[in-house]
Amino acid sequence: MAKTGTPADTPDRSADAGRVLGRWKNWVTPVVLSALVALGLSLLYMGNILEPQKHLDGMPIALVDSDVGPPLPGGSRTLGAEVAEQVVAASPAGEIDWRRVSRQEAQRLLSSGKVYGALVVPEDFSRAVAALTTADAPARPEIQVLTNPGMGSLGSGIASQINQTAAHRASLAIGRQLEATATGTAKVFLADPVAVSTSVGHPIGDRTGDGLGAFYFTLLLLLAGFMTANIVHAGLDVSMGFADAEIGPFHLREPTLRISRTQVLLAKSGMTAGISVISASLVMLAAVPILGMDAPHSWQLWLYAYCAVATVGLGVLAIIAAFGNVGQLIAMFVFIAFDLPASGATVPLSASPDFYRFLGVFEPMRQMVDAVRSILYFDAQAGTGLVRGWLMLLVGVVVALVFGFGMTHYYDRRGMRFEPGHRS
Repeated sequence: MAKTGTPADTPDRSADAGRVLGRWKNWVTPVVLSALVALGLSLLYMGNILEPQKHLDGMPIALVDSDVGPPLPGGSRTLGAEVAEQVVAASPAGEIDWRRVSRQEAQRLLSSGKVYGALVVPEDFSRAVAALTTADAPARPEIQVLTNPGMGSLGSGIASQINQTAAHRASLAIGRQLEATATGTAKVFLADPVAVSTSVGHPIGDRTGDGLGAFYFTLLLLLAGFMTANIVHAGLDVSMGFADAEIGPFHLREPTLRISRTQVLLAKSGMTAGISVISASLVMLAAVPILGMDAPHSWQLWLYAYCAVATVGLGVLAIIAAFGNVGQLIAMFVFIAFDLPASGATVPLSASPDFYRFLGVFEPMRQMVDAVRSILYFDAQAGTGLVRGWLMLLVGVVVALVFGFGMTHYYDRRGMRFEPGHRS
């Protein structure tokens, strides 16, 4: 008579939480990955923000000498020329890229986002300083510091602080010159004779977050593309029977489709490109009409937003297609962990360590921030990062498609199929 019941050689697969937690191998992967992610994110983010001025390398600042003289008695040059020379000489080599330009050129550089600020010596500077040595000295002469909030509050602030320090140092040097020739000027003028006035060199709108609006808007585009791709990936995997669907206590498993990896990626890419229209439009809807962000070129901003969301989404899907579930973690580092500190949006790359400047060459958010800044703050001029922003999106799409479909085609040729119980 045939025996009934469970065969003797069938292992008992029943378990409870205690048994799962008691098996040390179940802890290894979660512990290692969680620890590496926490450590990596902390080092990446905090390593770029703590001492930005310590890592200055070629920060562009305009230096304008408009002084027309005449020189002080016994001198051969205007004081403006002397101040400009002192400012450049006093800066450690390589830290500041002083652009010695005219007042008009400085304004063009400010309005195109080419410099973080400007230091301006006015036309009557020598004459005003010379008057301090007379008995009836007028008000203190001024050196003007111009900020550029469209380049971000931190970058503009660092440039302003550098300019103010340079102007104050020049004022003290001029004071030492005046002491030898003064007749009746008040000592307070001689000790620090030059006033420093700070004003906005290139104004931006009131509802811009002091220039940080471009960063947060770009971050939203990045997150929208990342999340759209992951949602499409998970949703189609469920509908094609490659993953279980769980909602509360309910569990569903669809029949598994016979479909190649290339066709799966094609379906996910098409859906991501379509849904990106909705994602980008809702980011625009929230930022501009609802919250009132200043957006003078709204249609151009929307078009770039859609293309950016779709490009990020395609890149995420390509990585997941190549590396499987661990690809979601890899994509997070590529598009978020490495991207944010290397974007140059909060901390300028010229004030970042070399590692972040290297990442900024190819990480997508760097290019996206420049393009969004150009559209929002610099009148969408071609030379303000907009062209590069569009080109990098095109390069990103090409790389994502070539890499993603190249890997899935390779897997399909090797017979690595999506089938229940199939071990590739």
